[in-house]
Amino acid sequence: MDRNLAENKRRKGVDNLKSWLKMIKDLTIRPHVRKVRKSPALSIDQERDQPLSSQRIREELEKSSDIIFREFYLRADQETTCLLAVVDGLIDKALLNQFILKVLMVDMPVDPDFNKFTGKNIVDNVLNFLAPANEVKKITKMGEAIDSILSGDAVLFFEGFQEALHIGARGWASRAVSEPQVESSIRGPQEGFTETLRTNTSLLRRRIKHPSLRIVSLKIGELSKTDVVVCYVEKVVNSDVLSEVLQRLSKVEIDGVVAGDYLEEMIEDAPYSPFPTIYHTERPDVIAANLLEGRVAIMTDGTPTVLMVPITLSKLMQVSEDYYERAMITSLVRMIRYLGAVISVLAPSLYIAVTTFHQEILPTSLAMSIAAGREGVPFTALIEALLMTLTLEILQEAGLRLPKPVGQTIGIVGALVIGDAAVKASLVSPLMVIVIGITAVASYAIPAYDLGIAIRLIRYPLMFLAGSMGFYGLGIGLYAGLIHLLSLRSFGVPYLSPIAPLRIRALLQDTFVRAPWWAMKKKPKLIDVEDPNSGSGGTK
Repeated sequence: MDRNLAENKRRKGVDNLKSWLKMIKDLTIRPHVRKVRKSPALSIDQERDQPLSSQRIREELEKSSDIIFREFYLRADQETTCLLAVVDGLIDKALLNQFILKVLMVDMPVDPDFNKFTGKNIVDNVLNFLAPANEVKKITKMGEAIDSILSGDAVLFFEGFQEALHIGARGWASRAVSEPQVESSIRGPQEGFTETLRTNTSLLRRRIKHPSLRIVSLKIGELSKTDVVVCYVEKVVNSDVLSEVLQRLSKVEIDGVVAGDYLEEMIEDAPYSPFPTIYHTERPDVIAANLLEGRVAIMTDGTPTVLMVPITLSKLMQVSEDYYERAMITSLVRMIRYLGAVISVLAPSLYIAVTTFHQEILPTSLAMSIAAGREGVPFTALIEALLMTLTLEILQEAGLRLPKPVGQTIGIVGALVIGDAAVKASLVSPLMVIVIGITAVASYAIPAYDLGIAIRLIRYPLMFLAGSMGFYGLGIGLYAGLIHLLSLRSFGVPYLSPIAPLRIRALLQDTFVRAPWWAMKKKPKLIDVEDPNSGSGGTK
């Protein structure tokens, strides 16, 4: 008995260990197919490929109060019953009333000659002669009808027929095109993407009026059926990059895609790297210029942010205004940005390393001034820097989440009050407050928000290494970070290109400095575009 009890406990322990290992694997190892948790399938999901049945669709959808079914007779044939299915709030009621219901119920003459519109060919005849709406097509599957209705279009059923008409009648309320909230610009266009997909594609089409601009539509999300489009310029885009984008999107299995950021995590190259490998923007001019360079854009319905791949680290340090100012001004501003990024990464770590291990490199007067400022401070330089850095992070997060007027006040007043009080209480030295202030200001020079967060994250391990081993530890941290950056890829493109691998033309043309537009005779060889000849204009 005791032996059996011990054996049962051992088996239970092994089973628990296996379940824990499986859970850890699911949470840490991304499978080849981008798959996340899924909801149980409904009965109607099993009938998507079945022949059309208006009765079955009505039974399933009329459980929701916002779905309207309008039943009527064709005026030319009182025996033909029609059923119009729409979602209230997603359709253009004026279009349906004027070009569908009025035509079929009122304007259609009662005449023996109109018998040809009834009978076996009624669906084809209504499609060809009596449906003046812009977008009308025939559908025959259950899944097609359900997707059309729930996407905001109208579906017209005919009693006794396994065919229906899909009528494009989308007309929901949407936000007007306005200035981008995050990427504001002094010069250049002031238009930003909205939450409506077709509005976004039209903004892009206005800037690239050429048939080579391709817009490929997809639907992602088992329940949300979110419309996603992939945009690229044919003969300019690299075919390998395009194939990789489409392949990764096709492997995404998820219940719903509420925003494009859902897809970003599902298709990115390095999910455990702090550095972003997918660029996102709200500006149509930025997307248009990068498509002309051979990149690929991914638009998602319901979000104003558009994803763009592939990207490099140098791309994240550029803004649209770089291409509206003159080359000399742009080059100077870019160098300031790179200097700000270096200060943001290294300033706290250098302070810790110098004050803890390498005081001898300082001039005597400066060393005595620092020592006098630290007199009475009970913490080491590392703890001092961590306290001030964490305080800065809390103030930044609080200012970001509060309403704008209150958030700006909290950020400025909070930093002044807390910094002054900390110095007077001898918790931190005055120089430490200056270093953290310079670090915060320098970090604001980084244009890409994701890159700024990455730099804030890597700042902490560098501070610990500098506090434990001085310049030697700081060198180890920088070397490890460089190796990591060299190993990163964005859809096959090296993350540090054009520095590594070295691309002389791109490095001199549009990296740390920008050449004048008249000197950009060929596209930079970053992603091996099929057509290297320049002809692009605008921003990047």
